[in-house]
Amino acid sequence: MTVLINNLCVIGTGLIGGSFCLSLKQAGACRHIVGAGRSEATLQKALQLDIIDHYETDIELAVKDADVVFVSVPLGAMASVFKQIKTGLNKAGNSKAVVTDAGSSKQQVVQLAAEIFDANDGDAKNGRSEDGVVEGEFGACRFVAGHPIAGTENSGPEAAFAELYKDRRVILTPSADTDADAITLVTELWQATGAMVETMDAAHHDKVLAATSHLPHILAFGLVHCLENMDDIENVFRFAAGGFRDVTRIASSDPVMWRDICLNNQKPILEMMQRYRDELDMLYNALESGDGEKLKEIFEHAKKTRDKFTH
Repeated sequence: MTVLINNLCVIGTGLIGGSFCLSLKQAGACRHIVGAGRSEATLQKALQLDIIDHYETDIELAVKDADVVFVSVPLGAMASVFKQIKTGLNKAGNSKAVVTDAGSSKQQVVQLAAEIFDANDGDAKNGRSEDGVVEGEFGACRFVAGHPIAGTENSGPEAAFAELYKDRRVILTPSADTDADAITLVTELWQATGAMVETMDAAHHDKVLAATSHLPHILAFGLVHCLENMDDIENVFRFAAGGFRDVTRIASSDPVMWRDICLNNQKPILEMMQRYRDELDMLYNALESGDGEKLKEIFEHAKKTRDKFTH
């Protein structure tokens, strides 16, 4: 494959960021990868596993020569990381870099990027030209919001693998003023990983993901927490069958990441939780009254719907 970029900086070298690196290395789409993050031990492990070629614990230094910066950190850390990226790129005079992310909630990320990366946030006293633009300053138009619909319940560099994104969907949610060339480059990088890329409005993305990803994770965490408080907890888990393991597998996901996702996509998730509450009430009432026909009707509709969209 043709090399797409020379220098990639990945901030967060765990499952998502690490797999992005490995996929691009395997495809030959990138010449050099710099890892960055708070934990030097994590970065050293990523280096040992050949996920990255070099690392920096200082994000400002890590991004200075980047063609693309890929941000894969919990949503609660995005604001701080974005500020460090902007400072580093501006210090280096690197106005051509493209910044993209892998956050599971997009409206908050898009808003943060607009506020932090806005190139028109100063005045003439800060060296601006008459049209209000500082030559060489990184701006929000070079930010492309994205979200790979892929992952496992595992985390850390050891969990990363090159095939994670193969035949999986990646959703980009660019703003109206996002640079077209930046969108094209991010699209090509994701396609190099084997992913299928689609674009979507950020608000629509958050509504869809609240239903298909965020609610299921909350249910999995909630179910395990519910059972944890039972008196006979040892036997509950000792006799757990495949169905329990399938339903609760994602409760092994990173709690910090999922706390941040819930708080950043609060309104759409609450709406989905209310819908599910109403559904549970319906099931509860049918079971309480011994209404087998109602239970059967709900189960049949659910089976037909799932079979229609998953086969």
